[in-house]
Amino acid sequence: MSTDTYLAVFLGSKTSPKMAAWNALSEAERKAKEKEGMAAWKAWVEKHQGAIQAMGGPLGKTKKVDASGIADISNQMGAFTVVRAASHEAAAKMFENHPHFAIFPGETVEIMPVLPIPGG
Repeated sequence: MSTDTYLAVFLGSKTSPKMAAWNALSEAERKAKEKEGMAAWKAWVEKHQGAIQAMGGPLGKTKKVDASGIADISNQMGAFTVVRAASHEAAAKMFENHPHFAIFPGETVEIMPVLPIPGG
């Protein structure tokens, strides 16, 4: 069984009901949830440290470049990480109940294989 590389993209909407509920928390409640979430995220990293190829991190504001030039845009991408796993399914299983959506107001983690460059 081969081990392949997978990109995991953490997604969440700034206008989702989860984000609205998060923003409705008091500052003390939000700080407590943040502390709980970061502890859970660190535990997830420790559990999967052998599979993590690039820790990645939070993503900032987005610029789009196309034939028309450069523009500021918004999307739902919040963070990324790169993992290695025996299969796409195994990579996806690493993110079940991830703190991104189990504690924080994130909505999903999308996992996709990093494919070889054609003719590379």
